[in-house]
Amino acid sequence: MASTPQVSGFASRLATSKDSVRPTLISDRVYELLRQAIVEGDLAPNDRVVESEIARRLGVSQAPVREAVKQLAREGLLVHVPRRGNFVVEISTQDAEYARQVREPLERLAATMAAERITAEQLGELDEVVAEMHEAVRVNDVGRFRDVDIAFHTRVVQIAGNPFLTRMWEVLEPNLRALRAIADPLFEGDWRAMADEHGRLVTLLRDGDAATAADAFADHAAGRSPVPDRRTRKKAAGTVT
Repeated sequence: MASTPQVSGFASRLATSKDSVRPTLISDRVYELLRQAIVEGDLAPNDRVVESEIARRLGVSQAPVREAVKQLAREGLLVHVPRRGNFVVEISTQDAEYARQVREPLERLAATMAAERITAEQLGELDEVVAEMHEAVRVNDVGRFRDVDIAFHTRVVQIAGNPFLTRMWEVLEPNLRALRAIADPLFEGDWRAMADEHGRLVTLLRDGDAATAADAFADHAAGRSPVPDRRTRKKAAGTVT
């Protein structure tokens, strides 16, 4: 893994943000600062995140920095290596795509089967999960949104009622989470609209149209959701010659 970055865009970001950290809840501001540094590349994959150094540069204690680092680790943006510290996670784009290719048919099958057998009580459970997503958006807790998002899809797989499908999902889900091929914390779109999209998926299950539900879940799993992600447009713009 790479060593701690020296004077860099990240160090410059810390220096210019020093005063703005103080007026708000410190741990929240440090979290936003570090998250933005990861998203924009000031902190690159495998860069070490040193709590004491960040605290010193910002002029704050280590406690709020530690809380921010814990939150980023829960979101899957940082990884803790024993006796070495915290590092920015490196994600293989190809591996993430392979994972999505496997996820899509599993979700299609789960939606098909769930739409044909889901009960009113189970629909109510999914409605509650969507409500939890909206609450996570309200309090700006991406880690919580990820957990609830994954719980939503896991519950649909369980409702499908096929034990072999459930076992396959249990094997795949940790890899989807680690590769950000589900509930991507770097999503650059409207998180509220993404919660609404899950509500739409519940509606399709409630309607009992297995084919329509299957197509919608498959599109969602493959990243063809109707909720736009600004990263897609950025990538497209970068390929224009």
